[in-house]
Amino acid sequence: MTTAPAVTRLVTHVELNPARTTDRQLDVSARLEAELPDGRTLVLLDDRGWAESVVGDAAIRDFLTVESVAETARTVVGPDEPRDGESREQAEAAHWGALAGLLARRGVRVDAAALAALPHDVVPGERLRAWAGF
Repeated sequence: MTTAPAVTRLVTHVELNPARTTDRQLDVSARLEAELPDGRTLVLLDDRGWAESVVGDAAIRDFLTVESVAETARTVVGPDEPRDGESREQAEAAHWGALAGLLARRGVRVDAAALAALPHDVVPGERLRAWAGF
């Protein structure tokens, strides 16, 4: 008998911060959620995001793709780069262990390695899609 997974996928929602975005600078917030089998979601991280800019007369929109936004979003929600004296494996284990711990405190038991192996979708928000032309 197999048991259903406690978490079915990870989803990072990314949205434009219009007050800090111009033609040459992009500012985006990122929120990582765990989706449960019943469709409910639990926020894991809501304090992430990034900014990027271009030099000269180019518009940053000209360089953005759905794929580039998704790649950056997955990077900013972690795992982070290793600290001094820490291996990449240790940093990754600490990251996934912390997220599994957050879920456990909310009653969702999931192994850190299983969490790391889940599909991870990135969903651009309405403002970002409209601004970037996605």
